[in-house]
Amino acid sequence: MTPVWLLDLDNTLHDAMPVVFPRINRAMTAYVARELSLDEREAGALRAHYWQRYGATLLGLVRHHGIDPHHFLRETHPFPDLERIVRRDHRLADALRRLPGRRIVVTNSPLHYASRVVRALGIAARIDSIVSIEAMSFAGRWQPKPSRPMLRRLVARLRVPAARCVLVEDTPVNLAAARRVGLRTVLVTGISHRPFHPARRTRAGASKRIDVQVQSVAHLPRKALRSVTLPT
Repeated sequence: MTPVWLLDLDNTLHDAMPVVFPRINRAMTAYVARELSLDEREAGALRAHYWQRYGATLLGLVRHHGIDPHHFLRETHPFPDLERIVRRDHRLADALRRLPGRRIVVTNSPLHYASRVVRALGIAARIDSIVSIEAMSFAGRWQPKPSRPMLRRLVARLRVPAARCVLVEDTPVNLAAARRVGLRTVLVTGISHRPFHPARRTRAGASKRIDVQVQSVAHLPRKALRSVTLPT
């Protein structure tokens, strides 16, 4: 059996730090301020608090303020010029082509945004499907990464053993959750982490949670295929 590659999107397949993330951060802070009648400083502090407590601002807003998650996702990812500002690595499409098995984007971003980023990166033909945050809702509860129950459900839907799935991420806390579920793990280290993120970079040999470390996904076929051992 061939592996299934579960590919994070922002700061894994592309560098979101210079333009994309600052815009999302500003849009989220403005949304919280507007919807909860807070000033910008209070809204930013509440966002940071919910990020630290729940792993996503959205979860805190839904749980404590009854915010419509679909409205939040739509309002905080407005990018009329997304195709112009996404940083495209021309090595990426070829690197994904050389990965055997299915290639699935798994992202805490909304589907309308993730689909456009994939197209802007020129890799739509290399991606089999996208699992966005809208698909991470179960029994009325939103469970984005690093939710282990969500990862277990995802593996069950894929109908493959967990050990044949490889999560490729820039976020060690998400990789740690995946490792506990039985997935293989690849840490992408070449792009900085987003604001409010508690994760830190980890040396490949220093943690049992990470099977291999690469600087970028462009290096994935050469290094990961040699280093990630899958069961036969």
